[in-house]
Amino acid sequence: MEQRETVGEGGAGHPENPTGHRTDERGHRADERGHRADDTGHRVGVGPWRGPWPTDPRYDPELLRNGDRRNVVDRYRYWTVEAIRADLDLRRSPFHVAIENWTHDLNIGSVVRTANAFNAAAVHVVGRRRWNRRGAMVTDRYLHVVHHQDAAALASWADAEGLPLIGVDNLPGALPLETYSLPRECVLLFGQEGPGLSDAARHACRVVLSIAQFGSTRSINAGAAAAIAMHAWVRLHAAPTEA
Repeated sequence: MEQRETVGEGGAGHPENPTGHRTDERGHRADERGHRADDTGHRVGVGPWRGPWPTDPRYDPELLRNGDRRNVVDRYRYWTVEAIRADLDLRRSPFHVAIENWTHDLNIGSVVRTANAFNAAAVHVVGRRRWNRRGAMVTDRYLHVVHHQDAAALASWADAEGLPLIGVDNLPGALPLETYSLPRECVLLFGQEGPGLSDAARHACRVVLSIAQFGSTRSINAGAAAAIAMHAWVRLHAAPTEA
């Protein structure tokens, strides 16, 4: 959600904003230089807190003092990372996301960021422990990220938790994602860019799903495929009012 500033209707003389200063949804003044921005290079967030500081321990004194330029929704402005993560934990979606990591795939960061957007229960990195965090835009701070040595280790964990592994890859014999009813509690498993799901991962899956394509390209990248699959889960199991 974009930062909302009270202008026009909430301008000078408005009972909730008698001074006419631009304010955010909490009613405190927004920094004149605090226009929202994103990872395209525009500034994001809000400036230093104006007025008496809140006493709620979820607020970060450093952010109150210096402003909050993080790419977080308005309800989490000025909150500590720990407070945000704890609040998200209260309403995690019951699906997990797993992705294989054998060659330091750049797509993993994008998958992590999307998993944060849909508040996945956790992200599981399979293979190399170190992964390329650049595309995650630090959203991994608000998630539970778990490492598994290989597909067998992931499968063992999922079996113990009673969670089916649902592979997503355009392979011969794969069922169409568009007509498959994803379980509410499951692990969506993705391969890395190029080779896709490894043989071990594919054999560990209860089912492998494909994403319909209509153009000339042979495949879409793992980050895009993960976003499509996660949103398919959302359409089945998450109400828009929960967002």
